[in-house]
Amino acid sequence: MLNITQTSSAYFFYKSVLRKVSFHPDLFKKELNKAISYLPTEEGVRLYRWSLSYVKSHPELFQSLSFSD
Repeated sequence: MLNITQTSSAYFFYKSVLRKVSFHPDLFKKELNKAISYLPTEEGVRLYRWSLSYVKSHPELFQSLSFSD
Protein backbone atom coordinates (compact mmCIF):
# COMPACT_ATOMS: atom_id res chain seq x y z
CA MET A 1 0.00 0.00 0.00
CA LEU A 2 1.20 3.52 -0.75
CA ASN A 3 2.20 5.72 2.15
CA ILE A 4 0.92 9.14 1.10
CA THR A 5 1.56 11.97 3.51
CA GLN A 6 0.01 15.39 3.33
CA THR A 7 2.49 18.24 3.44
CA SER A 8 1.57 21.04 5.80
CA SER A 9 1.20 24.66 4.75
CA ALA A 10 4.05 25.49 7.15
CA TYR A 11 6.43 23.48 4.95
CA PHE A 12 5.51 25.57 1.92
CA PHE A 13 5.67 28.76 4.00
CA TYR A 14 9.22 28.01 5.15
CA LYS A 15 10.26 27.07 1.63
CA SER A 16 9.01 30.46 0.49
CA VAL A 17 10.84 32.22 3.33
CA LEU A 18 14.08 30.43 2.48
CA ARG A 19 13.84 31.51 -1.15
CA LYS A 20 13.28 35.11 -0.05
CA VAL A 21 16.28 35.20 2.31
CA SER A 22 18.63 33.30 0.00
CA PHE A 23 20.49 36.54 -0.72
CA HIS A 24 22.11 36.31 2.74
CA PRO A 25 23.77 33.06 3.92
CA ASP A 26 23.41 33.85 7.65
CA LEU A 27 19.69 34.59 7.32
CA PHE A 28 19.24 31.45 5.24
CA LYS A 29 20.93 29.39 7.95
CA LYS A 30 18.87 31.00 10.72
CA GLU A 31 15.57 30.45 8.91
CA LEU A 32 16.47 26.90 7.91
CA ASN A 33 17.30 25.98 11.50
CA LYS A 34 14.10 27.62 12.73
CA ALA A 35 12.03 25.77 10.14
CA ILE A 36 13.60 22.40 10.89
CA SER A 37 12.99 22.83 14.62
CA TYR A 38 9.36 23.88 14.05
CA LEU A 39 8.31 21.32 11.44
CA PRO A 40 7.52 17.69 12.20
CA THR A 41 10.59 15.48 11.73
CA GLU A 42 9.55 14.09 8.34
CA GLU A 43 8.88 17.55 6.90
CA GLY A 44 12.08 18.93 8.44
CA VAL A 45 14.06 16.22 6.68
CA ARG A 46 12.22 16.95 3.44
CA LEU A 47 12.97 20.68 3.78
CA TYR A 48 16.65 19.97 4.46
CA ARG A 49 16.81 17.76 1.35
CA TRP A 50 15.14 20.53 -0.63
CA SER A 51 17.74 22.99 0.69
CA LEU A 52 20.55 20.68 -0.48
CA SER A 53 19.23 20.80 -4.04
CA TYR A 54 18.53 24.57 -3.79
CA VAL A 55 22.10 25.25 -2.70
CA LYS A 56 23.42 23.51 -5.81
CA SER A 57 22.15 26.46 -7.83
CA HIS A 58 23.19 28.98 -5.13
CA PRO A 59 26.68 27.87 -4.03
CA GLU A 60 27.19 30.93 -1.83
CA LEU A 61 24.67 29.35 0.57
CA PHE A 62 26.64 26.14 1.05
CA GLN A 63 28.04 27.31 4.40
CA SER A 64 24.45 27.68 5.63
CA LEU A 65 23.94 23.93 5.65
CA SER A 66 26.28 23.23 8.55
CA PHE A 67 24.47 22.98 11.87
CA SER A 68 27.47 23.71 14.08
CA ASP A 69 26.01 26.91 15.61
